[in-house]
Amino acid sequence: MSDRAALLKGIRAWLVFFVVCLALSGATAFPLVHELRWTESALRALSVPRYLPGPTHWIERVRDGLDTADTDYPFLLYGTDWLAFAHLVIAVAFYGPYRDPVRNIWVVEFGMIACAGIIPLALVCGPVRGIPFWWSVIDMSFGVFGVIPLYVVRKKIKRLEALGVPGGARPAAA
Repeated sequence: MSDRAALLKGIRAWLVFFVVCLALSGATAFPLVHELRWTESALRALSVPRYLPGPTHWIERVRDGLDTADTDYPFLLYGTDWLAFAHLVIAVAFYGPYRDPVRNIWVVEFGMIACAGIIPLALVCGPVRGIPFWWSVIDMSFGVFGVIPLYVVRKKIKRLEALGVPGGARPAAA
């Protein structure tokens, strides 16, 4: 296998991994009410409240809020539907770098900027919305862990570009 082919294969594998994670994290925003009920039940079954009362109380509070919203104000949950949809739409954008990494490196860089943006968002909006700091740290970890595969992809794309290869795209018409 040539260097170009190996780089392209590695780029595509990392992109598929990132897109699957992005789509899964988005898809989990659709069934929030059911997920929180399931999570609370699982925590109780595992006796977690005895050992971690703070996080358990937070999960109960969030579940209670979602139950109330679902019962009395279901239109509020429409916002999380849009959040889920946004994740899926952003995931689709990564087809560009999958198809032609060099030309579409900007999508990878956009993703890296978005990952970095999670940190100030969590640090500013978390306290404003009454989110416990430890939960904001969990939210920030999505940006930290999300940027890792994108950083690897960007480095590989730069190596592919240095080889003078357009990344698998068809040559431009004369």
